[in-house]
Amino acid sequence: MRFTRTVVCSIFVLTAATLLARAADESKAVVGQPAPRFTLQDQDGKTVSLSDFAGKIVVLEWVNPNCPFVQRHYGAKTFQKMDDEYRGKGVVHLAINTTHDVTNAFNKDWIAKNNLTYPILNDASGVVGHAYGAKTTPHMFIIGRDGKLLYQGGIDNDKEGEKGAAKVNYVAKALDEILAGKAVSTPETESYGCSVKYAE
Repeated sequence: MRFTRTVVCSIFVLTAATLLARAADESKAVVGQPAPRFTLQDQDGKTVSLSDFAGKIVVLEWVNPNCPFVQRHYGAKTFQKMDDEYRGKGVVHLAINTTHDVTNAFNKDWIAKNNLTYPILNDASGVVGHAYGAKTTPHMFIIGRDGKLLYQGGIDNDKEGEKGAAKVNYVAKALDEILAGKAVSTPETESYGCSVKYAE
């Protein structure tokens, strides 16, 4: 059975695409495995690396100020309240903006507008977002003191913002368990929000 050059080339392209897709999937952050390392600039142009916080618990929050879900949470001060509560307990909060056209100045304006005490890192290239498999804003990740990913998913179980006191903040719950020396009881949940605006 003979294959034409076109068919052979098509098979090669499809096989290569499949292998690349698998490699991309396998490179995503996995709960229980070491979190992908990164170095990005904050809103002031300062270089920030994950390794700067070795031995600490790190919360990563994917943010896009133009997203209505993000705006709702920032209006309620969801993330600032968490940072206020856990900062003194060895927990570091880092927001990451992977929007393809974001600038440091834009992030700095959002920080000033919301009186934030944590930085926003610029990932306009999307490299870090892809490494973690960040899908939505917000999308949350918690990295343990040993550098392993302990949680990934939504900030809570209240996509519509209607549950009030019945809402479960998954990140706060996981942090309380980690600080108490316990395993995270719900290490993965479904994130919700706007899609991360990666460069095409």
